[in-house]
Order: sequence, then structure tokens, then C-alpha cells
Amino acid sequence: MNKKISAAVASAALVLGAASSANAGIIIPAGEWTLDVNGNVNVYATRTSTDDASTNSIIGGTAKTNEATTGEDVALGINTGLLPAWLGFTGTTRQNDLDVSFTISMQPNVSDNGVTGDGATTTQTAGPLWRQAFLTFGDASWGTVKMGKDIGIFARNAILSDMTLLGVGSSANGSGASTTLGGIGTGYIYAAWKGQVSYTTPNMNGLQATVGITNPNQLSATSGGLTNRQDRYGVEGEVNYNFDAGKVWVSGASYKAQVSNTQEIDIHALDLGVNFNMGNAGLTAYVYTGEGAGTTFLGTNGFTGGKERDSDGGYIQGTYVIPTGTKIGLAYGVSKLDCATGETTCGSLIEENKRWTIGAYHPLTKHLNLVAEYNNMESDAHDGITSVENDSISLGAILFF
Repeated sequence: MNKKISAAVASAALVLGAASSANAGIIIPAGEWTLDVNGNVNVYATRTSTDDASTNSIIGGTAKTNEATTGEDVALGINTGLLPAWLGFTGTTRQNDLDVSFTISMQPNVSDNGVTGDGATTTQTAGPLWRQAFLTFGDASWGTVKMGKDIGIFARNAILSDMTLLGVGSSANGSGASTTLGGIGTGYIYAAWKGQVSYTTPNMNGLQATVGITNPNQLSATSGGLTNRQDRYGVEGEVNYNFDAGKVWVSGASYKAQVSNTQEIDIHALDLGVNFNMGNAGLTAYVYTGEGAGTTFLGTNGFTGGKERDSDGGYIQGTYVIPTGTKIGLAYGVSKLDCATGETTCGSLIEENKRWTIGAYHPLTKHLNLVAEYNNMESDAHDGITSVENDSISLGAILFF
């Protein structure tokens, strides 16, 4: 049963772009090509209650404010979790001493809150996503080049190691959304989906590195007035060391953006993580720090008036597989954002987003997992008064193929 849990997590990694023959889906020979059709369908019924909601908004808060904005203190939904439903196609071949591949994927939704149920309303915004379209070429002797849209390099191991990747995590609220946040914004910054040109070294006895330039995705203009004029490509990198009992990794990102005709900001972020497994027990610890990196999404609320704000956070997660094969997990994550030097009007800015998660993940079959989660989320502003707290329960299933 423990192997089934590991296979499910490996399948999640496959869905997020870490394609490998060891985690293959439905294999179809096609002449010189081998086509791998893979993906998942996941569905969760969620109930989220809101407590202590102020009528004042919190800029950058991840906890939902139903009570303050709509008068309702409970939100119900049937939706996907942290992973959207996924259908991916990967083709591989060997030509001229090169391993060549392509990956294209789409992410439809499993629920819709439009009156017709098909998104044909002006209020429905959760259309299908298109997260991957990339090619690779290389060889085991010298490495692999990737070109196109895929998950970012910085912080991707944080989300791949998050147990809520198989579930819901934070921000389960209502129906019709594309995904929840999982641990994004409460422990790590979202790696996002970026156009990139990257190089990954060969595996050197467990040591492997990736470096690349990335599309300068549009950064949030909230609280900072960013004009989205970015001076150069982003640069992201990662080093992994895999050993028998787990892995250790470090990654970083560097961006530069012009916020006015005379001012520009530098965005830097660095993280460190470890995943350790012994028998049926698992432990993951992760920390990050950034300047101008903001919180939740890279650059969001990371600056004001040309001055960068510092941020940091992390999460710790423990899991144990009981005799029934069910993985029980407990996780705590927090993301903090400081006011900029000399900033005196940041009272409504998020100071801290934090989350507790208790989860149970049961492999009903090799490919089908039943999931139950409880999440407590709290967002606190810098004014020391404004606070929003959510309690969320989710029950559902995720099927990988």
C-alpha cells in the first residue's frame, strides 16, 4: 500500500511536468514515436466557514472573507483541489543520438457555477487552462534542454513535496474555480507556469542541477503600481541531491522590473528544502526568503514606491502510513511579508498568512485515492487588528492515469 501512495505522488509529479518513463500513463506506440497519454481527474466536496471577518480588506490575504463581503459565513462547493483535472500528451523518440520529446496538456474543470453549467455567463471565469507546451532534446551523457511553457524552476519542489497536492489545502471556497491554493501563499511562493529555455545536467550519482531563463510573467500591480515593464528575462535555477531516504534541494530566482520612468526594483528569492523518509514515516521541511518577491505569487505586493519589501516563510510536514495503507499527514505553513523600509501606511497589508492541515489519503486502488482534509487558515494584517480565519473540510477522490 505504501508503494501505491508513492506512485500517486509520482503521478502528481508527472502531471506537473516531471515526465519520465517510470511514471508513464497510457502508452501508445506510433511509428517512430511513443505516445504517453496521462493525467488525472479529481473532485472534492468542500465546506468553508469564515470567522472573525472584518469589513476591512487585507491586501494579500489568502483566507476568504465571505462574512465580510456577502453576509454569508459558510461557502459550499464541488470542485477540483490544488491540481486541476488534467489531460496530457507526451511524445518521445530517439533520433540522431538524441532523446527528443514534446508535451502538450490541457486542464478542464469538473464544476461550473454558471446558470447553464457550461461557463456561458459573464460571471463565470473558470475556463479551461493550458499549462504546458514544451519540447526537450538531449542525452543521458550531457543533459537535457527544455524550451516552452512548463512549471517554473524556483519553488517547484515545494509544491511537489506538499501533501495537499493530492487534496485541497487552503482557499476552498464556492464552486466553479479552476484550483485551490493548497499550501501556496502559506508556506511557499507559487512556481507558476512560464515560458522558459532551460538546461538540466545529467544525473551525477543523485546530484542534478537545472538553470534557465524564464518569461518575465506579468507581476501584480497591487500596492506598488508596477507598469509591467521588465528589463530582462528572469533567471531561475535549482540543485537537487537525491539519496535512498529522500532528497535535499535549493533553488533561486532573480527578476528586474521598472516601476516608473525613474525607478526599478530587483526581485530575488531563495529556498531550501529536505524530504526524508524512513519506513512508513515521512518528514518534509522547507524555508524561503525573498526581497521584492512578495507573497503567494512571485512579486505580488513585494514593493511600494520603488522600495522592495522583504518576505519569508516555510512549512513543515509529517506523514505516516498506517497498516490500512492510509497516509495520515499533519502540516503547518506560514508566509510573512514585511513593510518596506520607511513605509508607514501598510496597516492593511498582509503581515502573515498561516495554515494548519490534517489530511488522510487512502489508495483505494493503484490509481484511485480517497482524500479527506481539514484546513485552518488565518490572515493577519499589519495593523494588528484586522484578521480573517477560515475552517475548511473537504472530502473527495483523485484518479491518476
